[in-house]
Amino acid sequence: MPPAVKWTEKYRPDTLKQVLGNGKAIEELRAWAASWERGSPITGAVILYGPAGTGKTSAALALAREFDWDYIEMNASDARTAGMIEKIAGPASRSMTFSGKPRLVILDEADNLHGTADRGGASAMLRLVRDTRQPVLLIANEYYDMEKPLRDAAKGIQFRSVRSNTIAQALREICRAEGVECDPDALMMIAERAGGDMRSGVNDLQAAAQGQTALALEDVATAERDVKSSIFKVLEVIFKGNSAQEALQASYALDESPEDLINWVDENLPLAYKGEDLWQGYERLARADVFLGRVRVRQNYGLWRYAGFLMTGGVQAAKAAARHGYVAFRPPSRWRRMGQTKKARNIRDSAAKKIGSHCHVSAAFVRAELMDFVGLLLADKKKAIPLAAQLELDADEIALLLGSTTSTKKVQNIFEEAMKMRAAEEFEEIELSWHGTGTAQQPLGGTPLTRAVSEQTQSARAEAGAVQVGASVAGAVIASAEKVSAVQAKPLKVEAAPPVGPQPEETTEAADRQPGSAAKPEGRKRGRPKKAESEGKAAAKATGKRQKSLFDF
Repeated sequence: MPPAVKWTEKYRPDTLKQVLGNGKAIEELRAWAASWERGSPITGAVILYGPAGTGKTSAALALAREFDWDYIEMNASDARTAGMIEKIAGPASRSMTFSGKPRLVILDEADNLHGTADRGGASAMLRLVRDTRQPVLLIANEYYDMEKPLRDAAKGIQFRSVRSNTIAQALREICRAEGVECDPDALMMIAERAGGDMRSGVNDLQAAAQGQTALALEDVATAERDVKSSIFKVLEVIFKGNSAQEALQASYALDESPEDLINWVDENLPLAYKGEDLWQGYERLARADVFLGRVRVRQNYGLWRYAGFLMTGGVQAAKAAARHGYVAFRPPSRWRRMGQTKKARNIRDSAAKKIGSHCHVSAAFVRAELMDFVGLLLADKKKAIPLAAQLELDADEIALLLGSTTSTKKVQNIFEEAMKMRAAEEFEEIELSWHGTGTAQQPLGGTPLTRAVSEQTQSARAEAGAVQVGASVAGAVIASAEKVSAVQAKPLKVEAAPPVGPQPEETTEAADRQPGSAAKPEGRKRGRPKKAESEGKAAAKATGKRQKSLFDF
């Protein structure tokens, strides 16, 4: 028996006209596709965003069928790393089709890139949208979970939740096609409990009516879904509702922490309230922020209930009369500013850590007390280069401390000279460590710096070896001369000369002066070498007395 076909796939729309609900979004999508057909696209990519089950994927596939476009789709079941996107979607977005028609590139769940499986996918997706030559369609549930550069590079088209009457109408058509007689009340119950999700409504209908010839109200056993509430719906209840308890209850279904919710309320309060209501609203919001501060300090999360009630029910009760009309709610601008200054804050923290490690203080103390002082030191031409070299600052950190930009000539000069000074110090340290290690070996394929140091070391070793050989030969000659002088009647006292190279302290003068004593081997001669006999006699005749050697200490 073949497996049952899912009704969501069996009755998926074939054209954009068959996509129920979101008529405005469908018209915008059709206009975008028509601009590609004309050869003058509005934008390279569009983002279809909205709650799950509202027809975003169905609209994308219906668009390809209606305009007879080839398409390629990547969803959450595919590995959407940077390499996979560039390997699959990249060539598809840049190459032409045999028919000459556009090729639609569909990237589903574009807001759900995370983990090792999707590493680098967001940046690759942004490059794809910017460099595409074919229409690209991104599908997302949460528009603001996507990065701002990606949102700016594409046109956003919002899909809203489908009304219950529209879902019930679609369910009625499916029942007629399947030959199932359905009670209108049963269909309406399924539609209402779907929560604006067309896909869920069709799945619930299939679970209740498949294999049946009739569907009654008592056959429907679908419970209400735990649907995550939207932040915009909660803001509507807070600013336009009439019950403080209702506003508090609405926040319970919201997947936002009190720290995030207070930013939303703070951003949109001036848009919803005016005059005395605005003042009262900020008064309640300030008191809520006091409780949030106590939570951070005391780690007593039981105080969240007071902060939550003040920022929802308190703000709702602050208005003197009910307010109506459309308000274009917007996300907190503080989040946008934090995203824009993220790079600057990272540079500041990096510079603070380097300064703190040299001054033996914390990075927080450096940010509060020492950043301006170090900036003043860098402004001094004589101190800037040594200071930047010692702290190992890069160009961005120097520019931040000077209150300038990286491209200025002053910052570039300080950075380049500091790099040269650090390179010279590293060269000196390597040279000293190399000379200090007598048995160091030259690695194969060494750098020019190590080869130069190696040549100097080998030259020094050769000179030292020559001196040692010369000292050995001189020692042998002096030993032979003293043996001859020992046989004569008048022995000549010869002063011992210090060695050129390192030699042991003890001498062997007494043993060498004894008649008949055997001379030690040349290689084993110990003690300081002595002058030759001829040199000693010549010195005695010239002066008549013993002359001091230049080697005497």
